[in-house]
Amino acid sequence: MSDTLHTRLRAATAEAHAALERDLDWQERVATLPAYAGLLARLRGFHAAYEPAIALGLADAAFFEPRRRLAALDADLVALGLDADRCGALPAPPAPALAGEGAALGALYVLEGSTLGGLLIGRHVGGLHGDGVPLAYYAGRGRAAGPMWRTFRERLDGLTAAQEPAALGAGIATFEAMRDWLTQAR
Repeated sequence: MSDTLHTRLRAATAEAHAALERDLDWQERVATLPAYAGLLARLRGFHAAYEPAIALGLADAAFFEPRRRLAALDADLVALGLDADRCGALPAPPAPALAGEGAALGALYVLEGSTLGGLLIGRHVGGLHGDGVPLAYYAGRGRAAGPMWRTFRERLDGLTAAQEPAALGAGIATFEAMRDWLTQAR
């Protein structure tokens, strides 16, 4: 595999990514509909804090807007019985400071990567809870997933050497923050 920023970011975040996967115990967190709703509520808080910070750091709405997933989380939570007005009142972690494109893309790497891994979780949740279970968040982007991931990687790999440390640091910090946020309420 070629030596790209994407491969260096994947290597740099491997330990933090593994810790998130190990500690999340997603199968238990989706075993019942109330537990699934609880996981989605925590994810909603995380996205509510990170999406605006990423948007600010990127300053490129055309690139970032299609990658937002907060509305999908809200749709799932409402379908599971949460009042729409309460979605915005769910707890969220502190917003990160993502100064510039490198840091914003490092954080977005975590969220973008979760769209690919989330497809597995979505299939599991659908099989477990049957037709009609809300899966807007975990359904991914359908046929757009591959092209959007490639576009993201191209943008990431286009960063300058001076931007790389910010991308690596933000990727690690975002995995760690996600792990802390998703597991602290357990």
